[in-house]
Amino acid sequence: MKRVVSRIIGRNTGQDRDAPAIPPPQPEETFVAVGDLHGCPDLLCRLGLMIEQQHFGSPIVFLGDYVDRGEDTRGVLELLMGSSPEGSQPVTCLMGNHELLLLDFLDDPARGARSWLRNGGLQTLASFGVAPPAGGMDNRPALEALRDRLAAAMGDRMIDWLRDRPLTWRNGNVWAVHAGADPIKPMEAQDPEVLLWGHSRFHRQPRQDGQWVVHGHSVVPAPEMRDTRIAVDTGAYATGVLSAAVISKEDVRFLQAGNG
Repeated sequence: MKRVVSRIIGRNTGQDRDAPAIPPPQPEETFVAVGDLHGCPDLLCRLGLMIEQQHFGSPIVFLGDYVDRGEDTRGVLELLMGSSPEGSQPVTCLMGNHELLLLDFLDDPARGARSWLRNGGLQTLASFGVAPPAGGMDNRPALEALRDRLAAAMGDRMIDWLRDRPLTWRNGNVWAVHAGADPIKPMEAQDPEVLLWGHSRFHRQPRQDGQWVVHGHSVVPAPEMRDTRIAVDTGAYATGVLSAAVISKEDVRFLQAGNG
């Protein structure tokens, strides 16, 4: 599905009438930002084919959260690891908070297991053929053994790839991040935790510095553009719909693969 966004600024921005108009997104070149994948390689392939057919050569940025919740984290990671920021279809893959949760578990199982397993980690274990923990969350030896089995199944190359994911990507006055940004701070000065987990002001206060943020993390019924934000996470693992924004100097259009 491809939809033209007719408005640049949404309702109820809270801006003063005398405030300067917010400039539209002005990337240096057309690019595509893809929402949270969460273990859905089939949707990734379907959307990837649409992008290749309609926007071949345009850079693609994936906004993080490739792992957990969906049934095939391994399949998603193997597909993304074959991409490159160089070449005829440049691809950049950002870090998401779920990648961080997984890495925290690998680094310190006793500390990171509870948050990760309760937020989709069990599906990631299953995708790598690793049985869930038999003991409780306080059983340090069992959790460390679980970490070792998962690390062996993933392999060093995949784990290192996850660790190397950047937090931001910029094209003109459009910044791609996973979760959001503090609207009163320059984009160059954002806290990594805010980029990965979001900020309380992000969804209710437009930026005033002429910068736009395209993001995932927060599920929306349909991709939308308003108040210096472009949201593209439509909950692919639950809805069966993966969304992306095609951002150009002329407009912002949305692509969807799945049931939408």
